[in-house]
Amino acid sequence: MSVKFSVIVLGALLCVSGLSYASEVAPVMDAKSCEPPKYPKAALMNEETGTVTLGFLVAPDGKVVESKVEKSSGSKSLDKAALTALSLCKFKPGTKDGKADQLWARVDFVWKLE
Repeated sequence: MSVKFSVIVLGALLCVSGLSYASEVAPVMDAKSCEPPKYPKAALMNEETGTVTLGFLVAPDGKVVESKVEKSSGSKSLDKAALTALSLCKFKPGTKDGKADQLWARVDFVWKLE
C-alpha cells in the first residue's frame, strides 16, 4: 500500500472582523519549507483518510503564530499530525494595503491511501 499526500492552499482569508477587503492578500504556504505530515501508524492500519482544513495566523515574517483545526478530517490523529507538521512551515506573508501584515491563511490537507 503506498501513501500519497497532497496539500491544497486556499486563497481564503479570515479577518478578525470576519470581512475580507480587496486590499488584503492572504498568506501563502511555502510547501518546500517543511516536511509533509507523516501518516500516524494507527490511522494507516485503520486505512483512515480525509481532508482536514487548518487555519494559520501568519506573522509578517512568515512564521505561524497560531494554528487551529477549522474542519476535521474525521480522524483526530490525522488532524493532529497535519496541524503539528504544517505549523512548522514558512509562509509568504499576507499583505494589507501593500504591506506585510499578520493575517489568517486556510490550508486543506488531504490524507489519501493509494
